[in-house]
Amino acid sequence: MTIKPVKAILFDLDETLWPVGPVIQHAENSLFQWMTVNTPLVAQNYSIEQMRSQRKEMMLTNPRFQYDLWALRHAMLTRLFAEHGEDASKADLAMAVFADARNKVSLFDDVLPALDKLQQKLVMGSVSNGFADLKAIGLAPYFKVSIAAHTFGCAKPDPRIFAAACEALQLHPRDILFVGDDLLLDVEGAQKAGMQAVWVDRKQLQTHEIPYPHVKPQAVVSELNALLEWV
Repeated sequence: MTIKPVKAILFDLDETLWPVGPVIQHAENSLFQWMTVNTPLVAQNYSIEQMRSQRKEMMLTNPRFQYDLWALRHAMLTRLFAEHGEDASKADLAMAVFADARNKVSLFDDVLPALDKLQQKLVMGSVSNGFADLKAIGLAPYFKVSIAAHTFGCAKPDPRIFAAACEALQLHPRDILFVGDDLLLDVEGAQKAGMQAVWVDRKQLQTHEIPYPHVKPQAVVSELNALLEWV
C-alpha cells in the first residue's frame, strides 16, 4: 500500500513517542511510596499488584472506566482509603503524585528530531487513550490538537474520537495520516474512520510475530524520521 499526500499527522502517544511500561512502573512505585507515609494501612494491606487486580475488577462495574483510566484509578483509591478509615479526599493528593510521575517520560531518540522537521511541513496532533499531560511533558507546542479518551468520553478505536480530531483540524479524514503502535486501536481504528495509517513497529517484528495480520497499514516504520518521505 502507498500513502497519498496528507495535510496533517495525528500521533498516538504511549509506545509511539515514548515507552510506557517503565513510566507506569515508576508512577505506581511513586504512588505506593507516598501511600506508605500518608495511608500506611492501605499500603500494608494492598501491594501494587493487588491494586492492579482491584482496578481490573472495578473496570467491569462502570462503562466509563473502559475509557477513563484516570477516573478508574481515582475511584479505586477512594474506595480503598475509605475502607481503611482514611479521608477519601486523599485520593486527589494520591492522583497528583501519580500524575506527576506519569508525566516523567523518556522520549524515543527519534521523536524530537522528527517532530521538529515535520512541524515545518504540516499540522500535527495527538489522539491517546492514556492521560499523559503534553504540557507537563513539553510536547504541547508541537500539536495543534490533542484529544485524550478520559476527557473526550470514548477511546480508540471508537470512530467518534477520530472524527473529533478531524473536526478540530478542520480536515477531511482522507487528508490525515494517523501514526501509532497498536494495529487495532491506532491503525485499524483510523482506517475505519477514513484516514490513512502508519504502524510504528519499533521492535521490527518478524512476519510470524505480527499480531492481527488482517490489518493492513498503508506503511510500516520503525522510527519516525521515515515519515518525512511522505510529507
